[in-house]
Amino acid sequence: MSDRDAAHTKGPQKLPTTAELLRSRKRQRVVVRGQDHSRWTDFYHAILNAPWSIFFAGLATAFLLTNLAFALVYLTDPGGIEHARAGSFWDRFLFSVQTMGSINYSVMVPRSTFTNTIVVVEAFVGFVYLGIMTSLMFARLSRPSARVLFSKVAVVAPFDGVPTLMFRAANQRGNQILDAAVSVTLARQSTTMEGITMRRFDELNLMRGRTQLFALSWTVMHRIDETSPLHGLSQEDLYNRDMELVVLLRGTDDTLADIIYARHAYAPRDIVWNQRFVDVISVTPQGRRMVDLTKFHETCPIA
Repeated sequence: MSDRDAAHTKGPQKLPTTAELLRSRKRQRVVVRGQDHSRWTDFYHAILNAPWSIFFAGLATAFLLTNLAFALVYLTDPGGIEHARAGSFWDRFLFSVQTMGSINYSVMVPRSTFTNTIVVVEAFVGFVYLGIMTSLMFARLSRPSARVLFSKVAVVAPFDGVPTLMFRAANQRGNQILDAAVSVTLARQSTTMEGITMRRFDELNLMRGRTQLFALSWTVMHRIDETSPLHGLSQEDLYNRDMELVVLLRGTDDTLADIIYARHAYAPRDIVWNQRFVDVISVTPQGRRMVDLTKFHETCPIA
C-alpha cells in the first residue's frame, strides 16, 4: 500500500492499530460513512463471515418466522385443515412445519381450495429455502482457511553479528503449505510539514521471504542494518512513533489444493529486545522430526 492510499487527517489522532483490530473481531471492520448497502452481495458476504452461532441462529429465525407467517395465513381459513382444532394457532404452525419439511404424517391434511393453494406456495418456498441453506452451508464449509500459528512476540537479537528482528510461524494442521511466502510491513504514524498526520507503510526486506515447502516451523528474520527503517530505533521509539509490524503469509494448502492466507500484527509491546526463542524442533527416538508447540512462544535472555 502506498502513502497515497493511507487515510490522513489534520493534526494528531489516535487510531486503532492493526494488532488491536486483529485481536478483536468486533473491531476488525472499519466504519465507513456513505457506504452503499443496497447490493445483496454485501449481505451474502456478511453471512459468509458471520460466526457459526449467528449463522445457525439466523437460519433458525428465518425458518420460524416463515412458518409463523404461513400459520397466520392458514388461520384465516377455519375449516381448511382437517383434524386441526378450531382456532388453534399451534396446530396450524405444526401443519406449516410439516408442509415445509415435507413430513408426511397424514394426520392434518388440507381440505379447501384456499388451503391447498397456500400449501403449494409454501412447498415452493420450502424448496427455495432448502436450496439457499444448502448453498450457504457449502459455501462456508468449502472456504479454505489457514491454521498458522504466529509467535506471540517478536524478538530483536544479534544474528551473525547484526541485530535481527525475528518471529516464528508454524502450521498447526501438520500438513504442508506449498510455495509459502511471507511479507512484513512496518506501519508508522508520521506528520508532514503541512501538519497532516498519516499512516505510512514500509515493506521490510527479509532474509528468506519464500519457501517452497512450509511444514514445520519457520523463523522469519529481518536484518536491522543501515538500509532498514528500524535502524537505530529502540522500543521507546516504536511507542513514540506508533509503529507496528503487519505480517501476511500466503501459500497453497497441500490437502485442499487451494490458496490460504494468514495474518498477524505485532504492536510495540509485542517486540522484545535481547531475547531469543527457545528451540522447538527435535528428533524423536524413531528418527522423526517433532515440533513442540507448547514452547513455541517461549523466549530466554541472550547469554
